[in-house]
Amino acid sequence: MNIDQFKTRHAPAETDETFELENSYTLDVDVDGSVMAKAGSMIAYTGDLSFTGQASPEGGITGFLKEAATGEGTPIMNVEGTGHVYLADHEKNVQILQLGSGDSLTVNGEDVLAFESDVSYEIGTLDSLAGAFAGGFTNVYLQGPGHVALTTHGDPLVVEPPVSTDPSATVAWNRTSPEVEVNRNLSDMIGQESGERFQMNFEGTEGFVVVQPYEEL
Repeated sequence: MNIDQFKTRHAPAETDETFELENSYTLDVDVDGSVMAKAGSMIAYTGDLSFTGQASPEGGITGFLKEAATGEGTPIMNVEGTGHVYLADHEKNVQILQLGSGDSLTVNGEDVLAFESDVSYEIGTLDSLAGAFAGGFTNVYLQGPGHVALTTHGDPLVVEPPVSTDPSATVAWNRTSPEVEVNRNLSDMIGQESGERFQMNFEGTEGFVVVQPYEEL
């Protein structure tokens, strides 16, 4: 293809959506005010935008994301102004969800890409996974209304409880909470360091669990 064809094929789409996929890996956020985004995820922007780190602001966001190797908090950004910001995270697939006023979602902290400022959030950890992941397993509880963007390695699988999942492959869950168990027979077979010796068991008959075909941590 010539230069004009290349530009046309890969130019940003013009829509009225606040969160829009430019391709499977790139999120286009139409910012008019503020939006929260994973630090380091900005690949380009247009307009008049500012980026402020939010490692430890008021409201208990300290440790929003955690580095498995160090247990230290990884900051997020508050993107403010008017314009478009383009976000991506290591060529992971981007999934957009729109939460209603009564909707909520708990997401693995590593898999949160962005969410609108109207979405309320709370940080938690599954300390029972501290033996497998330094600092435990950090997750983010998000409550609508507003758009939320998640990332997955490959295409996600959405399953209904009751179901057991590998913590390293678990992306998010809704209207259900996990209990962590240790498969001691499996640990005896494949060693103490394997994340697969832990299982997240989701019970009940409501909600769903999102997993990916990849072990994140």
